[in-house]
Amino acid sequence: MHPAPSIIFFTVFSGLGFGMLSFLGLGKPDVSGFTAFVFFAIAFAMAVGGLAASSLHLGNPQRALKAFTQWRSSWLSREACLAVAALATMGLYAIGVVFFDTRIAILGLLGSSLSILTVFATSMIYAQLKTVPRWNQWTTPVLFLLYAMTGGAFFTAQMWLMPWLFPLLTVVQIVAWVLGDRRFANAGHTLETATGLGRIGKVRMFEAPHSSDNYLTKEMVHIVGRKHVSTLRIIGLLSLTFLPWFAMVFLPFGHMLALAAALLHILGALTTRWLFFAQAEHTVGLYYGQR
Repeated sequence: MHPAPSIIFFTVFSGLGFGMLSFLGLGKPDVSGFTAFVFFAIAFAMAVGGLAASSLHLGNPQRALKAFTQWRSSWLSREACLAVAALATMGLYAIGVVFFDTRIAILGLLGSSLSILTVFATSMIYAQLKTVPRWNQWTTPVLFLLYAMTGGAFFTAQMWLMPWLFPLLTVVQIVAWVLGDRRFANAGHTLETATGLGRIGKVRMFEAPHSSDNYLTKEMVHIVGRKHVSTLRIIGLLSLTFLPWFAMVFLPFGHMLALAAALLHILGALTTRWLFFAQAEHTVGLYYGQR
């Protein structure tokens, strides 16, 4: 599928923001006053900024409010409702921590839970799509949650979790790639099944359905060379987990080093998320002789 910058920005930064809020809601780190304000400000900026970026991908942004009305059947609508609930709850919790040095534990726990559920709802928007076999598997929600929790722990200075989360995220991401590379073929989607003409025999394309690009070819069909995929996967994993971990363990700690490690982690997340979308083979591509 076409890796739209707005969707990449949305999924990466909203995940980081809600991941941070999930830890802040649990009182991690145990800060108050101006220090707490900085942590909450970064978390809210990422979460709200990511959500705002998603609106840029809407065909009719003026109808965005309708996204809240279909929560019974739509994961997109559930995500919208959960995001508002999480931000409102964590906003109230943050006011108590920042201005009154008071932690309302039940409010923080509720906000933390809602933040995690928001990330899960985001992941299910993609995991539910049977037309994109690479996404339609268990690794999609697990990866979204792991990205959020790893980034959240990293940005809230929960370094005791990094020796566990970094390797776990690396392993699950590799597993997702290995399984994903075989998903389309294993699903059995072919030009015969797409056209319904398989009972006649082998089907081949006589000519393209359109003489120029249309919405489907621009949004649903995107081809990435295997050589580029391998390079980007290596760059993504190195930046996402290995280099930040190496910097924390083997280099003298400092604010500039922490900033560099954080930027590397974000770069890795953006790279792997770009691949998440760019490598997603939609079945509609079969009609255009592509996957």
